[in-house]
Amino acid sequence: ARVGKGRARSRLMRQAGNLGLAMLALIARPHAVLGMASRVGAARRLASAQAPRASRAAGAGRRMAPLAVSATTSVAGARTLISDDPNNNVTPFIEKLVGRNLHLIPNHPLNTIKRKIEKYFLQLDERFEIFDSLDPVVTCTACFDDLNIPPGHPARKPSDTYYLSETTLLRTHTSAHQSELMRRGHERFLCTGDVYRRDEIDASHYPAFHQMEAVLLMDPADMPAQISREEWLASDACARTADELKTTLEGLVDSLFGPVEKRWVEAYFPFTEPSIELEIFFQGDWLEVLGCGVIHSEVLAKCDLSHRHGWAFGLGLERLAMILFSIPDIRLFWTEDERFTSQFQTGEVVKFLPYSKYPECYKDIAFFVPASWEENDFMELCRECGGDLMENVKCIDEFVNPKLGKRSLCYRVSYRSLDRSLTNEEIDQIQFSLRDKVTLRLGVELR
Repeated sequence: ARVGKGRARSRLMRQAGNLGLAMLALIARPHAVLGMASRVGAARRLASAQAPRASRAAGAGRRMAPLAVSATTSVAGARTLISDDPNNNVTPFIEKLVGRNLHLIPNHPLNTIKRKIEKYFLQLDERFEIFDSLDPVVTCTACFDDLNIPPGHPARKPSDTYYLSETTLLRTHTSAHQSELMRRGHERFLCTGDVYRRDEIDASHYPAFHQMEAVLLMDPADMPAQISREEWLASDACARTADELKTTLEGLVDSLFGPVEKRWVEAYFPFTEPSIELEIFFQGDWLEVLGCGVIHSEVLAKCDLSHRHGWAFGLGLERLAMILFSIPDIRLFWTEDERFTSQFQTGEVVKFLPYSKYPECYKDIAFFVPASWEENDFMELCRECGGDLMENVKCIDEFVNPKLGKRSLCYRVSYRSLDRSLTNEEIDQIQFSLRDKVTLRLGVELR
């Protein structure tokens, strides 16, 4: 489910996000149905992982009843997600990103990482199924309730999540599909897709990114009969399940990075128990790669699978691609500039060669904030005004006026285009628009 970097969103959901653990089953609003392809059969799936996506007809393989429904189409920029629903907080900037499906573009770095992971798992077990075209519009039940994420949790706040209505949203992690897939009888699968979260603005955060997760249900013959949660956690079978998970993921990491030093760190996710994170020592630093765990008994019970046990893991494709391809700015994944796209070939990991570094320009904005202030709302407003021209937005000063009892914040907005030099005139126009909108929409008092 997008791991963010320590702010309003709790570490729990930030991890769930980057991890994308397959726990949040997703369903969408009742309009036109988007089909979902389930590619089954070892030869077909392995060929799928190696051949260009364009060579496969949509819906190849065994068809299933759709898991999600969509408002219109999945074509980027053509889908209507914004409405006059009072709970709808999707912006035009976000709406244009839905349907881009970067993970399905054959020569894209995200597609290369995706294929390498799929190939690894299909070589381990040809029964793994691949799901990579599920609708990103899901229900709150699928995204939160099915995964033991209770009402009132910070991850459910509109300042963190893009809602279409009171009950539907853009998935915050691919885990939104796990429960529904398990209910439909799928026991081994990989699920990849775009996910959406309101977040800070810097080189490693973007409101849309991609996650990949896997689920495996153990053979019932190797597991104990239906037992209590406490008995399961204390059993040798639970320990064996966790050990198999660790061995599998250590092999995955070696297949991506080569032999590296690894360490396991205890973690907490509401949908796995026990939960752990895998870190690797790479290029002189410890890096968190993924989160995982034994599927929580309550999650399985909600799927009418109290008699089954298994494991799940999730990871962020951008995080891995930025490391392996040496891509310094997450915005680059979304560019269509040929100076970026022409550097990559299907299935090959190569180091990105920066083609230019245009000058940075920064502007400061300071204001007194109301008690209801949410930083993510300001970040979203910045994206609305400046889009990808904003490279970084950070708070550089904070104080409380003792006489007025008001809290003041000062933010530095750094502008830099990926493909051209910006003019002072266009930056000033964006900054003036930001000053007007932050006053009207967020209730601040400019200083």
